Amino acid sequence: MDIKYINGVNLGNWLVLEKWMNPALFDGTTADDEYYLPTQLSPEVYEARIKTHRAEYINERDFATIKSWGLDSVRIPVPYFIFGDRAPFIGCIEELDKAFNWAEKYGLTILIDLHTAPMSQNGFDNGGISGVCKWAQLPEEVEFVLTVLERLAQRYGNRESLMGIEIINEPNTTTSWPMANVTERYKAVDPELAEGTGPIEFDWLKDFYVTAYHRLRDAEHGALPEDKAVVFHDGFDIWQWKDFMRGEDGKLAPEFVNVILDTHQYLMTAEMMGCPQTVEGYDDFVRNTYAPMIKEMSEYFPVIVGEWCLFNSVGCGVDTHGGQSVLNGEEGAQVEALTPAEKRDLYQGVAKSQLEAWSHGSGYYYWNYKLLTDTVNTPGWIGWDSWDLGRCIAQDWFPTPSGRN
Repeated sequence: MDIKYINGVNLGNWLVLEKWMNPALFDGTTADDEYYLPTQLSPEVYEARIKTHRAEYINERDFATIKSWGLDSVRIPVPYFIFGDRAPFIGCIEELDKAFNWAEKYGLTILIDLHTAPMSQNGFDNGGISGVCKWAQLPEEVEFVLTVLERLAQRYGNRESLMGIEIINEPNTTTSWPMANVTERYKAVDPELAEGTGPIEFDWLKDFYVTAYHRLRDAEHGALPEDKAVVFHDGFDIWQWKDFMRGEDGKLAPEFVNVILDTHQYLMTAEMMGCPQTVEGYDDFVRNTYAPMIKEMSEYFPVIVGEWCLFNSVGCGVDTHGGQSVLNGEEGAQVEALTPAEKRDLYQGVAKSQLEAWSHGSGYYYWNYKLLTDTVNTPGWIGWDSWDLGRCIAQDWFPTPSGRN
């Protein structure tokens, strides 16, 4: 099934919190993630903070802005407690309902991305609980995630603006585990709770994806129409998926319809893989690694780059060691290393080469639409404004689709 090329953006940090994108939300606590935030606030204060944040962070005007940039889709990360059935966390299904109404008014589509799982599928702060990765080992929680996916399909499957549902975000696999270095980079608050933490095996993940596909499509469960995509993340190893869902003839088995492969490709990850921290190094890596990779894997599935951005260490003026910030204890630059013109050339260059690489696939979602970190007045955050698409557009770093025509 052919899909229309996607020019999209993520609405991260709206319904799934990331402390570095809105540090003020965590004021008065030592919590680094969403799991521990309600343990350090009274229920009344927690509820007030969360509801105020959700109401103010994204609203109708943001959908109008995204449309005015020439974009056509949003990827919305949602938590496993979206339906409000996992105390003490507060559900957010009403916010997603509003998003669908706004999307339909402004002609945008929505990719629902299940971004977290109980006891986490990756151990990252954005997986809900830092330093813990045990979800795949807990059969009851695996089943719970399947029921969340089913309920999302039942609720939104017939909405005009639904592009698709992404099964689970960034499962941390045996490939990514050593580089992600979860147990060191994301220290567990409770070592006992983290006991048994480890990577997800690809055989298990593939079986889970097939199960989730059928549960989403099955009339008795999700009943997701075939014109809505089922999206799966590559587990940080895109080459694992050439034989996935294939029949004996090597073609996609007829039972699998409208399936999309999502890969997340960041320059900070490229740096961790040895990409030189130079303008030429980035350009060479994108053209000779990313572009042919997207092109080759598009022979097997439609491929979207569900997360990427312009962020890189050169723009920060300091080696960020894979995107670690002042919140991770990294020392950020105190003064700009580049002139505004040099910075514009840097970001325009990496924007051009990455957009060209993604054009070999079926589209992209920039990470992220916005962040609330004050990168101007808060020491150490130089270069982090490149995560914010609105700031990139305002500084002439990113060519909007309407501006590319």
